[in-house]
Amino acid sequence: MKTENNKFAKAEMLIRKPVSEVFQAFIDPEITSKFWFTKGSGKLEQDTKTEWTWEMYGFSLTVTTHVLQENHKIVLEWGNPEESTLVEWIFTPLNENETFVSITNSGLKGDSDKIIDQVRNSTEGFTLVLAGAKAYLEHKILLNLVLDRFPKGLA
Repeated sequence: MKTENNKFAKAEMLIRKPVSEVFQAFIDPEITSKFWFTKGSGKLEQDTKTEWTWEMYGFSLTVTTHVLQENHKIVLEWGNPEESTLVEWIFTPLNENETFVSITNSGLKGDSDKIIDQVRNSTEGFTLVLAGAKAYLEHKILLNLVLDRFPKGLA
C-alpha cells in the first residue's frame, strides 16, 4: 500500500563545513542550543538517554540514542512510549569542507490524517533545524528559527 511507504518525514541540506564539525553540532548541546533546543543534559552517547529542553516553550523531551557512528550516523528514539518515532541523521562528506546532512523521522503512527500532520510538522521542523545549523556553522549567525516558529502572542 502506498501510504505504508510514506510514513516518514525527511529534510536534507548541504552544510559547507567539515563532517566532524557538522556531526559535533548535533551531538554536543553547547552547539546544538545555538540553532535548535535551548538546553541538553549532555552529549549524545550510544545507548544513553539525554534530555533536551526548549525553554521558550516550557517543553522537555527525553531521547534515547541507539546508534552513534562518529561523523556518519545518529539514530535516536523520541516521543511518548506509545507513539515514539526514530530519527536518523546521515552525514555524507562531499569533500573536506562540505557535508550533506539527511534527517529522516520514521515510525509515524495513526490514521492517514494524523500521519500527514506528523510528516508535515516533522519536515517543517527539521528543515528549520538544518537551515539554522547551516547559518550558525557557516556564518556564526543565530537565526532563531525554532524560537520564532511559534511566537508569543500568536493565537
